[in-house]
Amino acid sequence: MSELRIDQAPEKPHGTGELPRRTRLHPAWIVAVVGFVALLGAAGFRSVPGVLMDPLHDEFGWSHATIGAAVSLNMVLYGAISPFAAALMERFGIRVVVSCALVLVAAGSGLTVFMTQSWQLMATWGLMVGVGVGSMSMPFVATITGRWFVKQRGLVTGVLTAAGSTGQLVFLPLIAWLAHNHGWRTPALLVSAAALAVVPLVLLFIRDYPSDIGHTAYGAGPGDDSGLRTSHPGGMTRALVVLGRIVRKPVFWLLAGTFAICGATTNGLVQTHFVSAAHDHGMPATTAAGLLSVVGIFDIAGTIASGWFTDRMDSRYLLITYYALRGLSLFVLPILLKPEVQPPMWAFIIFYGLDWIATVPPTVALCREHFGADGPVAFGWVFASHQVGAALAAFGAGMIRDAQGSYNLAWFIAGGLCAVAAVLSASIRRRRADVAIA
Repeated sequence: MSELRIDQAPEKPHGTGELPRRTRLHPAWIVAVVGFVALLGAAGFRSVPGVLMDPLHDEFGWSHATIGAAVSLNMVLYGAISPFAAALMERFGIRVVVSCALVLVAAGSGLTVFMTQSWQLMATWGLMVGVGVGSMSMPFVATITGRWFVKQRGLVTGVLTAAGSTGQLVFLPLIAWLAHNHGWRTPALLVSAAALAVVPLVLLFIRDYPSDIGHTAYGAGPGDDSGLRTSHPGGMTRALVVLGRIVRKPVFWLLAGTFAICGATTNGLVQTHFVSAAHDHGMPATTAAGLLSVVGIFDIAGTIASGWFTDRMDSRYLLITYYALRGLSLFVLPILLKPEVQPPMWAFIIFYGLDWIATVPPTVALCREHFGADGPVAFGWVFASHQVGAALAAFGAGMIRDAQGSYNLAWFIAGGLCAVAAVLSASIRRRRADVAIA
């Protein structure tokens, strides 16, 4: 392939739908921006269950455990489909998989307005949306950064991760306000429309590989094949073949264990149950949702900073720090929940936001370091464990609340699990050059 200037795309005939002929930006940044918007749109619906738990309980009489079970199914599928989605992106392309996923999210969100029984909640929130968001979850981030970036990989991973996690939080005040003033069906329809609106952007601007438009990956040097189209077995086969290789590596189980705890202590517990827990202490649901949105705002800074640190520091030490500090914050949370938001609660919200999903960039980097070309699919399996942990926490915390009338035990268990994750992170060894999976 001939060398091309970074600010000039190859000439294409009119009407081919390719990226603009000349731009000052490397096309990798255009792909990253559209990926950010797509992740933000898909994440919106995943913020709904935490805010609507009490409205659904009031309207249908469903228990917290029943609603938590639907959220758990969503989270399990969100994780379980991820490695297969990463492999399908290699087989059918990013645009096809992500567009279909957004349509499925929109359908699942829209159909909730017709539900009258709990099994329909499982089918829409649980099954349809779980498969949809799982098809464009964190392995989507790993795929984009692995193909399109060599330089600034960690930073871009942090930015895209922030879109997926922050999108679940920043919509909370709007969703809570709409649910309070117009009923819970209005935000469900709004999120459905938002997911559909992102589809044209994906089809127009995302390409599968830099080589498809005559470019190399951003920052790629001579002989670097990061942006070249590769050939792999079919999606299902590819995911299972990679799984068969990585399960023989102890580092996989260490990463899977830490990430399961990450999911349990963020999406599963805090995102799903914080609003309900705060409401138990007399705090209005709209205020609690606003606090979670602030977590999302600070998560942007924290995750991007984590990506920057990942480019420069040992990822293992970052994970040890993140999990240890998260555990300490969860231990003190029960004494901070009060009817009014006081300064200590603001301190928790800011700190927890910075740490919310900062674990993703170093975990992606460790997957790439230890599993080589299998890194994106391997991270899909690691991410599956994240969602299993989230699902167990979403359901388990609901059971604790139903049995004890309080979430306190759930917060303490989560804090202890974070200490375990810090120990597991410290057990990860440096990769030797001869043990990477090619």
